[in-house]
Amino acid sequence: MNFALKKIGKYCEQHTTSQSSLLHQLERETHLKTLAPQMLSGPLQGQLLRMISKMIQPQIALEIGTFTGYGALCIAEGLASDGKLFTIEVKEELEYIIRKYIHQAGLEQTITLSIGDAATIVPTLPTPFDLVYIDAGKRFYATHFDLVIDKVRSGGIILVDNVLWSGKVTLPKHDKDTEIIHAFNQKVLTDERVENVLLPIRDGINIIRKI
Repeated sequence: MNFALKKIGKYCEQHTTSQSSLLHQLERETHLKTLAPQMLSGPLQGQLLRMISKMIQPQIALEIGTFTGYGALCIAEGLASDGKLFTIEVKEELEYIIRKYIHQAGLEQTITLSIGDAATIVPTLPTPFDLVYIDAGKRFYATHFDLVIDKVRSGGIILVDNVLWSGKVTLPKHDKDTEIIHAFNQKVLTDERVENVLLPIRDGINIIRKI
C-alpha cells in the first residue's frame, strides 16, 4: 500500500504545474543545508497553497511555521496586488535562508518575517486574516487554531498541515504525538464555527473554512 501511495504521489506531482526555478533552487538548498528537509512543502503541496491563495487573493495572510520559506513564496504568489503575508518561524538558524529567498523573489515588501513565538507575535498583527497556514509545533495545533480563529474573517480559510501524521491517526492505538493530532482533527470536526475537508495530500492537509 505504501508503495502504491508513493507511486500515486509521484504521478500527481508529474501531472501538476511545475515549480519555478527559484523554488527548485530553494528545495535543493533545503535538502543540502537542513537536518529535516522533509518538512519542506514541496512541489505538489506548494502548488496547492499557491492555487488556494490565487483563488482567495488574500489581503492579509498568515503562516505559522516558515521553515525555509517554500510555502511562504507559494502563498505570496496569490496575494491581492497590495496584499501582505506575515510568516512566523521559531528557529533563528533558518532566518538567513528564508530572507535569502524572499530577497531573490523580490518580495521584501510583501512578506514580513518574524522570528519568535506565534503566541506573542500573532496578537500584534493586522487583521482580519483571509488565509492562514499552520505548519509548526504539531503539539500546539489546537493552541494555534484557537489563537487565530477569531481573527479570521467569515469565509476565510485556515490550512493545517501534517494532519495524517504518517498515517498513524488511522491506527487503533496512538502514541502521544499521534493522539494530539487526532484530537485536533476531532476538535475541528466538531467546531460549529467552521466546515472542513481533510485531504490525503502528502502527510494530510486540513482545509478549514470559517462560516
